[in-house]
Amino acid sequence: MNSRQRRRVLRTALALTAGFGLTAVAGCGAADTGKSSSAGSGDTITLTKPSWVGAEANVAVASYVLKEELGYKVTTKQMGEVIAWDALSKGTLDAVMEDWGHPKQEKQYVEKQKTVVSGGDLGVVGHIGWFVPKYWADANPDVTDYKNLNKYAADLKTSESGDKGQLLEGSPDYVTFDDAIIGNLDLNLKTVYAGSEAAQITEMQQKYKAKKPFLTYWWTPQWLNAELDLVEVKLPAYEEGCDADPKKVACAYPNTPLQKWLNADFAKDGGKAAEFLKNFKWTADDQNEVAKMITQDKMSAEEAAKKWVEANKDTVDGWLPK
Repeated sequence: MNSRQRRRVLRTALALTAGFGLTAVAGCGAADTGKSSSAGSGDTITLTKPSWVGAEANVAVASYVLKEELGYKVTTKQMGEVIAWDALSKGTLDAVMEDWGHPKQEKQYVEKQKTVVSGGDLGVVGHIGWFVPKYWADANPDVTDYKNLNKYAADLKTSESGDKGQLLEGSPDYVTFDDAIIGNLDLNLKTVYAGSEAAQITEMQQKYKAKKPFLTYWWTPQWLNAELDLVEVKLPAYEEGCDADPKKVACAYPNTPLQKWLNADFAKDGGKAAEFLKNFKWTADDQNEVAKMITQDKMSAEEAAKKWVEANKDTVDGWLPK
């Protein structure tokens, strides 16, 4: 298992235990060898739309180009990442546009069953970590070293965290190693989930505006980083294999080149749509620009995609099948 594969196992492992019935679903996937019901058949392309806005931006732009430039119909389905892998294997999804690394699913569907194939790099490198607002770090420079966090636990207490300092999390569907890191580093902290990316952002913005201290699980790229000046807390350095056992993790998160995955039948028979999705590659700045239009400018995903595509014709032309 390489370092890319153990990325943000992050939004997924919790889903395995959160009552989504994934064990049964995975069993069905193992019996299904990928004879797809939709992949590569006809003019409708089905994409999964994850719950975080950066990934929504990928899907918005890809969908717009598929429809307006290539003449396809596009449907999107919002689902947990592990469920999406199973749907991708069975062909009820044609493509996943942003994956942060799922080694178990890669081994099952890519290596063993060969029902899923790589769609290449998205072009965006993701990173997860613990962050504090810069105004607080400026006043307390040592807070950016995990070894000093217990010193500031009282400043981070909330009604939800009790007598411990709060580590703000987003959706419980985002799998993190944070509980293990807290326990293994003997930190006086407690993870508290806002419930969603949007709720997490709202809480961060409120605390930032009030100049209150906070510690949060966060990631890049993310459009909010242009609005809030955040500083990463230094955890023990990531080394290959330090996150192999989720219960023993006591290290930082790695950098993650984000990946695209295609149903194998669709990759083979999906024609121009499959070729376009393989070619789709953009930057973190591109993604953040579209994400900001959706969230801050209150544009619909389609409106944001249209505006970006019209302003970036050369990039889009490079994605289109020759």
